[in-house]
Amino acid sequence: MIGCMNHAVAQAARVAEGQAQLARLLKVAPSTVNQWISGKRPVPIERCVAIERLTHGVVARQDLRPDDWREIWPEIAALTAAPSQAPELAQEAA
Repeated sequence: MIGCMNHAVAQAARVAEGQAQLARLLKVAPSTVNQWISGKRPVPIERCVAIERLTHGVVARQDLRPDDWREIWPEIAALTAAPSQAPELAQEAA
């Protein structure tokens, strides 16, 4: 899934009009953004929400952490449960 993450960071850089600008907005070194894009380092959890906000949701935090976002943000996982599961959850709560 690293390829997905790399694509998401590259997309965030495009939205921000370049890697250097994305780095400036996030207050990180341009080399850090480059390492995220190249897959040398994962995007830190604390940067994911900032990237989501900077891109106005074009790049979601789930895109940046495809392997572990459900554990990091379980409240989002609950909201994105498959519609077929929603009636079951409602019945269980009753």
